[in-house]
Amino acid sequence: MNRIGVITSGGDSPGMNAAVRAVVRAALSREVSVTGFLHGWQGVIDNEAIEMTSRTVGGIIDQGGTILRTARSQEFRTPEGRAKAIQTLMEEEVEGMVVIGGDGSLTGALVLAQEHAFPVVGVPGSIDNDISGSDYSIGFDTAVNTAVDAIDKVRDTAYSHERVFVIEVMGRANGFIALEVALSCGAEAVIVPELTYSLGHVCEKLRQMAVKGKKSALIVVAEGAARASDIKEFVQSQTGFEARYLVLGHMQRGGSPTAFDRVLALRLGAFAADRLIEGYSMEMVGVDGEKLVAHPLSYVLGTERSIDHDRMALVETMAR
Repeated sequence: MNRIGVITSGGDSPGMNAAVRAVVRAALSREVSVTGFLHGWQGVIDNEAIEMTSRTVGGIIDQGGTILRTARSQEFRTPEGRAKAIQTLMEEEVEGMVVIGGDGSLTGALVLAQEHAFPVVGVPGSIDNDISGSDYSIGFDTAVNTAVDAIDKVRDTAYSHERVFVIEVMGRANGFIALEVALSCGAEAVIVPELTYSLGHVCEKLRQMAVKGKKSALIVVAEGAARASDIKEFVQSQTGFEARYLVLGHMQRGGSPTAFDRVLALRLGAFAADRLIEGYSMEMVGVDGEKLVAHPLSYVLGTERSIDHDRMALVETMAR
C-alpha cells in the first residue's frame, strides 16, 4: 500500500487522538502516506480529506476528544452513501482504512468492505467497553476515572450530611462503567441494564446499614437501567432517608486520557496500521491480557460482551 486513510467515528472517547497519532506515525515509518477524513464516515462521503503528517499529530497525545472530529452518518447506512464513500477513497488514492470507533462504526466498516472489497481494520474506541474481541476499548479507563473522581467528592458530602446519593453514569445498553465505578468507590449498590433489580431490596439494604450505624450511602446506576431521579424519589419515600441524585452525563467522554488509555491507544493504533499495510482486512485489533490480538469483524460484531457476575457479587460483599 502507498496510502491509507483514518477516521474517528461515532461517540468520541478519550485516547482517540493518541490512536490517530499512532496510526499516522506507524504508517509513515513504513513510507506509507496517510489521509485523515473529518467527521467520520460522513466526511468520507463529503471528501473532507486532510493530509496527515508527523507535525499534524504532534502534541495531541494528551488531548481528549478527536482532532478529526466525529459524527454519525445516516447517509452512510445506505448503499448509495457507501458508494459515494468508495468514490471519494478512489479519488484520494486511499487503498485501505483504519476505523477508530464503536460497534456502529465498525459495522459500517465491515459492510463497506464486504460490498466493495475494500480493506478495513478497526480499532475499538468506546467509553462503554462493550466491544467483544478486546479486554479494553479506548476511553473506558478514563471515563471510569472521571466518574470516580466526581463520586469521591460526592461521598464527602454524603457523609457530612448523612445522605443517600444516587449517581447516574453512562451506559445505555450495558453496565460496565457503572460496575467498575461502584467497585472503585465502595458503592452500597449498583444497578445495570443487563440484570433485573429490586429497589425494595436496595431499600432494605439501606435500612440494615442504618441499624449498624451507617448514615450515608452511594447507589450507582447505569443510564440505561433507570433514571437516578426516579430511584432517589423511591428511596426517599420508602426509607425516609434524605436522598439526592447526580447525573454525570457527557463529562465522562471528555478530559485528558489516562496513561492506561494513552498506551492502549498507541499500541492498538500502530498495530492496526501495520495489519492493514500487511494486507489484512475485515478485522479489529484488541488486547488479550498484555497481548495484541486481531479478530474478524464478523466475530466481534456477532458476539455480545457480558457483565461479570463475580464482580457484581463483589459489590454486594463489600457493602456488608
